[in-house]
Amino acid sequence: MKIEVWSDFVCPFCYIGKRRLELALEQFEHKDSVEIEFKSFELDPNAGVYNGKSIHEALSEKYGMSIEQAKVNNLQIGQHAAEVGLTFNFEDMKPTNTLHAHRLAKFAETKGKEKAMTENLLYAYFTESKNLSEKETLLDVAEASGLDRKEAAEILDNESLHLDEVRGDERMAQQYGITGVPFFIFNNKYTISGAQPMETFIGALNQVWKEENEQPKFKDFGSGNAGVCTDDNCSI
Repeated sequence: MKIEVWSDFVCPFCYIGKRRLELALEQFEHKDSVEIEFKSFELDPNAGVYNGKSIHEALSEKYGMSIEQAKVNNLQIGQHAAEVGLTFNFEDMKPTNTLHAHRLAKFAETKGKEKAMTENLLYAYFTESKNLSEKETLLDVAEASGLDRKEAAEILDNESLHLDEVRGDERMAQQYGITGVPFFIFNNKYTISGAQPMETFIGALNQVWKEENEQPKFKDFGSGNAGVCTDDNCSI
């Protein structure tokens, strides 16, 4: 079973949704047969690099809400995160552009380190309050994920490297009509939008596995007897 996950590294529900999927997989009998592939999605491609504003201020300006309302919303999101064992540090969070983080994640994929890189980028942003547009921060995360620091630096220094892969994911998202993340596609056939409850993921895993593996792959439209040849004979 293949699960494609569109997400962004500064999207709180992407981290929560990722963890709920992982918790669901722990209860899934066939988890060793599941492949997860992460796809790039920038919530705000035009976002600038971190400029010193808090996440509360950034959300207040972007959505036209008061700073107090932004704090209340973030508190509620933090409670959802805590329910799945995550710690979100909204007070020190540094909202920023994520393009280079996505390029580096695509490089990590070529080295078989995509899962570690994705987890470490999310943890760095939401829990450690690191600046994901800062080169040294990204290199620290890359090194902690098992990547060669020098090779990672070469990726960051050449802004064209792995850009096509990022843009390709984003074009695919447009073709699929994906406007928000996280977005999960199971076997290119079934979808889950948003950080749904863990039970939703468990139900999806079981249903997809059943339909794809336990039911006949072909439906016979024939009726009655017809001419059939086998190695033994041909009969009507």
